[in-house]
Amino acid sequence: MKLLFDFFPVLLFFVAFKLTGNDIYIATAVAIAAGIAQSAIFWFRHRRLEKMHVITLVLLVVFGGATLLLQDELYIKWKPTVLNWLFGLVFIASQFIGERPVVQRLMNHAITLPRQVWYRLNLAWSAFFIATGFINLYVVYNFDTDTWVNFKLFGIIGLTIVFIIAQSFYISRYITHDTDGGDNN
Repeated sequence: MKLLFDFFPVLLFFVAFKLTGNDIYIATAVAIAAGIAQSAIFWFRHRRLEKMHVITLVLLVVFGGATLLLQDELYIKWKPTVLNWLFGLVFIASQFIGERPVVQRLMNHAITLPRQVWYRLNLAWSAFFIATGFINLYVVYNFDTDTWVNFKLFGIIGLTIVFIIAQSFYISRYITHDTDGGDNN
């Protein structure tokens, strides 16, 4: 259910785009409204906001707002690239800033891995995010808007699922069962 909630603005963007005869401006307005609703619902349920929702909402308002204000769909098409590159840079920076890389901070509660594996995974996620940003730009500049919208939903999610599965095979060799809730290397 959380996954569906996290992709709520993207799903509504896609549905609005398809139901309006491929009107990217209406779809963009719907996505902005959905992002605001997503953050508000999360706030009322938990009395806090998730960083991911806030970052996505800010980029959605900035790039979606520019799309609507300037009537230029290129801005909304750049949003996934900027978001992915931002995540890639944060993951890279976490290799040098703080005691643990971002991927370890996110997954530490679920699995125990050797320190060097956490750093390799973190770099892999950085590379994935940066590559996904470039792939989005390739689709933006080489295909029509309808193809880009389909890629935005199915392609990016599909790439992410494939990457997570590949990552799972990689880390399965290193997982140790932490029975005392102790420190993760």
